[in-house]
Amino acid sequence: MRNYILFFVLVLVVHTSYGQQDPLYSQYLNNPIVLNPAYAGVNNIFSASAGYRTQWRGLDGSPTTAVVSAHSSLLNNKVGAGLTIIRDELGATTNTQINIAGAYKIEFGDNVFSFGLQSGINNYKEDNSQLEVRDPGDPLFTGNQSFTKVNFGAGAIVKGPRYFVGLSIPRLVNSKEQIDNIETEIYSRHYYLALGYYFQLGANLGLKAATMVKAVSDVPASIDYSATALFLDRFSAGLMSRNFETYGLMVGMQISENLRFGYTFEVPTNQSVGSKFNSHELSLTLDMEVFDFHFLSDRYF
Repeated sequence: MRNYILFFVLVLVVHTSYGQQDPLYSQYLNNPIVLNPAYAGVNNIFSASAGYRTQWRGLDGSPTTAVVSAHSSLLNNKVGAGLTIIRDELGATTNTQINIAGAYKIEFGDNVFSFGLQSGINNYKEDNSQLEVRDPGDPLFTGNQSFTKVNFGAGAIVKGPRYFVGLSIPRLVNSKEQIDNIETEIYSRHYYLALGYYFQLGANLGLKAATMVKAVSDVPASIDYSATALFLDRFSAGLMSRNFETYGLMVGMQISENLRFGYTFEVPTNQSVGSKFNSHELSLTLDMEVFDFHFLSDRYF
């Protein structure tokens, strides 16, 4: 098992040195603040969310991601503020992010433009005791490593009652670390573009279509597609795909006026890691009116 973990981690390290290093989120449009600080307070309420994702379940050292966030509109809904905490584990590596976001909003009719900035810290830890290293003298795997980086992010959102457009760079600063005179790339700047639209098909039926493009230099862009049907303003069910290499089922439920639940089940194809290593993602979101200028309303993004 330990040899398998080492092999898995080395493959992912080589891949993510030039590829995707941010956690994956299939339910991004349920809580966009995880990747876009402009979402802070955009819906004129207080919102708190918790999520958990286990990816490629059954594969030793597979990624797991836990997220908690809270954000609110302030000052008569003119600005927003939020906090996001993300813990991402991959093999022997743990990355913990803490970000504070602020946003300024401009409303025009039923639409809103929001621009946001965030600042935070990323703490990286390597627990090499989990690995069986062939060369014990390799400085990259000698003892445990831990270091913290400061980073900044920015994003913008244009949103209406039935549409959503978001562009963001969650972490603007590329990060490297020197370990025994060996320079290791920790993070490369990622770009996100998210688009969504809600179609009203009948009195109790709607369809939400969305896509998200993730780009980083030197690798092909990753594209998520999803289409979700909404029933009776309470239930949802739909399908998603990532690069047509992974496919998934998405379901959700409005438990009460304030509480929403979401679940995604994903199956990768042999173009990815193989169909036996599926993924699961859960989310729970609480929306509340905290200030007298807050108001709950039907929303799709």
